[in-house]
Amino acid sequence: MMDEFELFPEEDPETGGGKRSPMIQSVSFAARFLKVMAEAGSSLPLSELARQAGTGRSTAHRYLQSLVKEGLARQDRATGHYDLGPMALTIGIAALKRTDAIEVAAQHTRDLALQHGLSAGVAIWTDRGPVLVRWYRNVYFAINPLVLGDILPLDNTACGLVFQAFLPPAAVQAARANQPETFRGTPPDAPTLETIRQTGWAEKTSHLLSNVTGQAAPVFDVQGELVCVMTTVTDLGRLAHPEDRMALLAEAKRVNAALGAAIP
Repeated sequence: MMDEFELFPEEDPETGGGKRSPMIQSVSFAARFLKVMAEAGSSLPLSELARQAGTGRSTAHRYLQSLVKEGLARQDRATGHYDLGPMALTIGIAALKRTDAIEVAAQHTRDLALQHGLSAGVAIWTDRGPVLVRWYRNVYFAINPLVLGDILPLDNTACGLVFQAFLPPAAVQAARANQPETFRGTPPDAPTLETIRQTGWAEKTSHLLSNVTGQAAPVFDVQGELVCVMTTVTDLGRLAHPEDRMALLAEAKRVNAALGAAIP
């Protein structure tokens, strides 16, 4: 018996013609409508859903009615507008439960270390400050002494600055009091922390060794709470291309997108 979606194959709206496999096409079309509804700030009328999905109204109507039947979408009786349904919420929650933000960040961080001339890691917050829970050394830059489980200084590392930018001041002060005197530095001023919040990253260069730069970027959950910080360290002379310097920021954006993070 044919699947309900296979009863109305359409021309591919992206190419203007040509038939694709009905099964592949039906899933692809349904995913388009779900994506449009997921990214919308509110429910949408049929005409707008069709426009954003790149289909005709009749095609949109058929697919949306099938999605409503399966609980993936719902239609407001008063306005006729469509929105995500209860089944979509159930699937989303299940996906969230299976997503480990630290592991996702770790996978991307490891790729950074492999693809660029830098060492990279993931740090979480503790009552003593940032602690490395993942650390990947690049063979071209392995002179740094950092190892798994190390506590990082709050004021003298890019990682510490990112945590300060997004955590409550009281938590930061308590951790600073627990750090050794050798870790103490000059606390960042308000404009510095605000810049980190706006740009989503921090950098400190030549603060420990000449021409060595440390960078860090935050990772958030769907509620906009800081989960961990991705951080890198490298010799600027080891970077093959100038744009490699911004590789961490680009990778952190991918991580937050993969997690469906709510960026503050």
